[in-house]
Amino acid sequence: MTQTDLPGDSEQDAAPRRVRRRRTRPAGDPSGPSGSSRTGTRRRVSFWMGCGLIAAGLAVLGWVAWQFWGTNWQSQQRQGDVRRALASGWGDGQDVVRTDFGNATAILHIPKFGKDFAVPVLEGASDTVLASGVGHMEDTEAGGVGNYVLAGHRVTHGEPFAELPTLEPGDEVVVETRTATYTYVLDTGGEDLIIPFTQTWVLDERPVNPNGGTQPPDGVGNQLITLLTCSEIFHTDNRSVVFGHLVESSVPSG
Repeated sequence: MTQTDLPGDSEQDAAPRRVRRRRTRPAGDPSGPSGSSRTGTRRRVSFWMGCGLIAAGLAVLGWVAWQFWGTNWQSQQRQGDVRRALASGWGDGQDVVRTDFGNATAILHIPKFGKDFAVPVLEGASDTVLASGVGHMEDTEAGGVGNYVLAGHRVTHGEPFAELPTLEPGDEVVVETRTATYTYVLDTGGEDLIIPFTQTWVLDERPVNPNGGTQPPDGVGNQLITLLTCSEIFHTDNRSVVFGHLVESSVPSG
């Protein structure tokens, strides 16, 4: 018997052989290598986008913190520098003292705001001036004939006029200069008059409200004072305005 005649060989040869076929994944299957790569890419993009949004949020919070606390701290330092410069300059006989932030001429006291309220007055209304004290917006001198106009921030940058809406008729405003101290009494309150910033009649030597309503004081002489600030904390298009008139001038003794 030859090898080809062995029993079972022919049966085994005759049986069909099974071939294991490898399945192919359809294109775009996320379980495949290319799908895993795309998923990883999306995750990385989402991660970095999230990091970017967190960083942007922190930047906004930092800016807000600087506006509400940082600028106040900086302005308080500047106000202290200007007060010291005024004390030194007045001691040398200078009525107007040049500082790093502008020409300073006086110190403003408002007793209702506390005994420690002492804010320097600088000439003009630039951003630097208003970040270092209050700005004197007209050519009139404290105690002089005309309208002595002072402007200041209500929020941020030292916020010297933060409490201006609480002022009432009869409250005092004191302006200290090298040669004299001038006491004004308010005729209107901090919420009596709100105007658009475009209305400049409040800066006039003898202001008159063209719209009627609240008017500057009449029959109290020609030595007036006007205080200006933003009427809303987060909106700067309107101004709160307070009027007063001079009632006393005193010269330092000695």
